[in-house]
Amino acid sequence: MIIERHLAPYVVFSEDPIINGLRKISANKERIVFCVDAHGILQGALSDGDFRRWIVENPTADLETSCINVANQNAKSAPSSTPASELGALMGQGISHLPLVDERGHLVAIAINKSDVLRIGKHEIGEDSPAFIIAEIGNNHNGSVELAKQLVDLAADAGADAVKFQLRDMDSLYRQSGGSTAGEDLGAQYTLDLLSKFSLPAESLFEVFDHCKERDITVMCTPWDSKSVTDLADYGIPGLKIASADLTNHELLRDAASRGLPLIMSTGMSREDEIKESADLVRSLGAQFALLHCQSTYPAPFKDVNLAYMDRLAEIGDCIVGYSGHERGIHVPVAAVARGAKIVEKHFTVDQSMEGNDHKVSLLPDEFKQMVKNIREVEEAIGQRTARVVSTGEMMNRVNLAKSLVAARPLAVGDVISEADVAVKSPGRGLQPNALPQLVGRKVHRAMAEGDFFFEGDLNESTPKGRQFEFNRPWGLPVRYHDHAALIEDCKPDFLEFHFSYKDLDVDMDSFFTKPLEMGFTTHLPDLFAGDFLVDLASMDQAHWERSIAEVQRTIDITRDLKKWFTKDEDPVMVVTMGGFTTDRHISPAERQPKYQRIADALKKLDTSGVRIAAQTLPPFPWLMGGQQYHNLFLDPVDTAAFAEETGTKLCLDVSHSKLAATFLNIPFSEAVELMAPHTIHLHLVDATGVDGEGVQVGDGDVDWPVLAQQLDRLSPNVSFIPEIWQGHVNNGEGFWTALDRLEKWL
Repeated sequence: MIIERHLAPYVVFSEDPIINGLRKISANKERIVFCVDAHGILQGALSDGDFRRWIVENPTADLETSCINVANQNAKSAPSSTPASELGALMGQGISHLPLVDERGHLVAIAINKSDVLRIGKHEIGEDSPAFIIAEIGNNHNGSVELAKQLVDLAADAGADAVKFQLRDMDSLYRQSGGSTAGEDLGAQYTLDLLSKFSLPAESLFEVFDHCKERDITVMCTPWDSKSVTDLADYGIPGLKIASADLTNHELLRDAASRGLPLIMSTGMSREDEIKESADLVRSLGAQFALLHCQSTYPAPFKDVNLAYMDRLAEIGDCIVGYSGHERGIHVPVAAVARGAKIVEKHFTVDQSMEGNDHKVSLLPDEFKQMVKNIREVEEAIGQRTARVVSTGEMMNRVNLAKSLVAARPLAVGDVISEADVAVKSPGRGLQPNALPQLVGRKVHRAMAEGDFFFEGDLNESTPKGRQFEFNRPWGLPVRYHDHAALIEDCKPDFLEFHFSYKDLDVDMDSFFTKPLEMGFTTHLPDLFAGDFLVDLASMDQAHWERSIAEVQRTIDITRDLKKWFTKDEDPVMVVTMGGFTTDRHISPAERQPKYQRIADALKKLDTSGVRIAAQTLPPFPWLMGGQQYHNLFLDPVDTAAFAEETGTKLCLDVSHSKLAATFLNIPFSEAVELMAPHTIHLHLVDATGVDGEGVQVGDGDVDWPVLAQQLDRLSPNVSFIPEIWQGHVNNGEGFWTALDRLEKWL
């Protein structure tokens, strides 16, 4: 049970149109809002169920109808003075949200029957959310407001979700006024001496808190006494942290829990029965809370950390759990997240040699930043408990490394397949070997040579074929020398796009043609060259840069030579992946410009006469050689369009790549298209999912094709395209034919 006093996401005015209520229901993800009048008096409850019932009964109703006309005006409520321990019984079956009202009927809080979510400021902390990472500044400002603000800035830059401070009223906290240490033990004298010198008063801390708002970083604070609780609540702090030393201080816990603020409570120095007692206490008061596993020694020995106890802590508290660390290094908090911690707290400083024992167990800004980076990577790696799928990179390696079912001898149409007719051979382009029982006994419906792959279509009654498609712009097919003739048997595209491998550059092209084809063509630079070499015209390594230029020039020369086998009198487009990739991280925007300049310098060294170079737009995480890397250039539509404008270089807009980039950059794909489409002379049309799912079949991913088609008609009319479906050529081009069928209704 939690008592939610931040009401804005849950409240609509009774006279607001129902569409406003629906928007709030969608935004708060709680499936309910409450209607109040202009004075805040509760009028009713509006759930998504109420709306569904209303719209079924009134199918032609106007969505401008007032919320109160749809709401349940007899919704159950309870007095705000009701003890939290009694609220569960008042809810009854089917009620998860109970409005709490004061004596005049004003809505003042909502009791929510759940304990698996904690809201602190703009952050919702729960099972499906990323870990909430707190930079514990505490008193590491050493009494300086300016240093405190600097630490806030550094924590924000390091990726912290929140910073945390400490507030003490020395006179009310300690048994001797003014922080006197007379008669105290050595340890207490040392601590009191530090606190007397370095504690900031409330007014000074609030100045720092205001700076946190300016930096848009959540602020929390640990109150060490009731006066500090009052000061923090009056300021409007979004959450309180209870120190390990106060977990058994029930008076302070009652005071903090009564303020309607979420609590994060550390459990260091406490026995299990004490932890359970305190958790039961704050739960009975209706407080939102989380428990942090903690080892309160500075620094903590690794043997004493015992991360496994977080599992037990979750059972005891029936709440969100996290980890507050005082050990050396950053690896234990990362491991804690892997074990389920949804909150991580680590001390933060600019100088570990400063006076005060917290500095010695604190992370420096670069260390904290690395911890945040590692935590986020681990969270990505944890994933979801869903059915396993084969990733894009795995699929590439499966094609290269796995085995397929192939014809063991020539087969004619109508032959019945026996086990003797099938062999298991690499690579893995065709049916996997476990499909053999499904294949045996079927009739062959296409002539097959020895070694030809069996495909999914061979398990069906017919093989997909091409046809003559109709589009409002030139369309083509991606091909290789060896398969182009088969793919155009049943259709005549406007052009072919030859996706060269580096070996294709060395073969005799004339051996693949008998007469010139009545169409045009484009080409695509090989993705990989001999010796694992990747073209990078942005490379700062002179030898790599010069070889890259040479390989691009060689491909240009071959493209020019290929003209003799095509009748269309137009300079062919050659698609080039210009480079700018890295193997370990994305570079900063400031680092991109010198690399773009390097590409511009390389392009000036090329003889491009008779060929139109098109720089391919790129994804954030390319699958180069079956493993993930990082692209940096032709990724952001702003600098991509600027490069095209400044250098006159045209673009090949790869829809899959650029959709992935837009998702990665958190910008609307339509905005990216607006910037890049005017510079585009060629299109690769293919869908995408997430930030690295490229080559997806048209209509099976995240691209809004009707919107994109309208933009392309307006911004890139008559620009040519191919359907670049990954492995679209297998099974007689099935992937290409499916894509073209779907695209025909939009283009």
